[in-house]
Amino acid sequence: MGDIFNLSHGELVAVATLLNFLVIPLLAYLLGTTFLLQDPQLFAGLAITSLLPTSNMTIAYTMLAGGNVPGSIKLTTIGLLLGSFLAPWYLLVIVGRYIPIDVWSILQTIALVILLPLFMGVITYRLILRRYSPGDFQKKIRPYLGAASAWGMLLIIFISISINAHRIMSHLNIFGVAFFVQIIFYGLNYLLAVLIGRIFFEEEDALSLVFGTVLRNLSISMGLAATAFGPNAALMVALAFIIQAEAAALFIKLNERYRWLAARKPIAERKTAAEI
Repeated sequence: MGDIFNLSHGELVAVATLLNFLVIPLLAYLLGTTFLLQDPQLFAGLAITSLLPTSNMTIAYTMLAGGNVPGSIKLTTIGLLLGSFLAPWYLLVIVGRYIPIDVWSILQTIALVILLPLFMGVITYRLILRRYSPGDFQKKIRPYLGAASAWGMLLIIFISISINAHRIMSHLNIFGVAFFVQIIFYGLNYLLAVLIGRIFFEEEDALSLVFGTVLRNLSISMGLAATAFGPNAALMVALAFIIQAEAAALFIKLNERYRWLAARKPIAERKTAAEI
């Protein structure tokens, strides 16, 4: 926990927080009021997606891309905690005019799916350290956590799409509008994150910024959407599952080829310089 709340990666955390809790919710509001007012549940699904940043996907894709993994872990934890407290009030402001918002019910759901697992994670870590030294934990256990996150991510994507497959096929008109809006949402997020990362950060930190802002916590968003707003809100989040994983994998390949984030020294060059 000390690694999470120390002052390291301060610039990265500050910029990511600004994007996650100001720019991206504003983008969702503009898209929702422009395209989704005919179906407030879709608007609510987009709003939920925009308000819960980062997940295990952030850590897994940062690791695959060669980014700043400790920075991504910090972004994930801080984003989850801030999102937990801010999301109900943001939802009230963003979509409260168009659909009823039960703030207390949303807070209860968030406590169950975010705060309780975080608390249990701290307890589990402390129990592990009773058997293993911190050094043994770093060598024997931590290397497998990234792979476990990646497999868990794939399982969540499979389950979420399977649950909503019938609704997608039976409401293709709704699907078309929702899919179009999600494509614009993710496209603009990538464009903004890449531009800021390229200008202000080294490549490793820029990768963490991209995956710490563009990728959203869709598993928690799905639970909130289904329980608090209804099936069309859940459909909106399910479509984000389809786009998010594919877009992240494609971004890694394209960035390796075109070096969009290598305005400063690329990762390979910095590693070579450090070895010298």
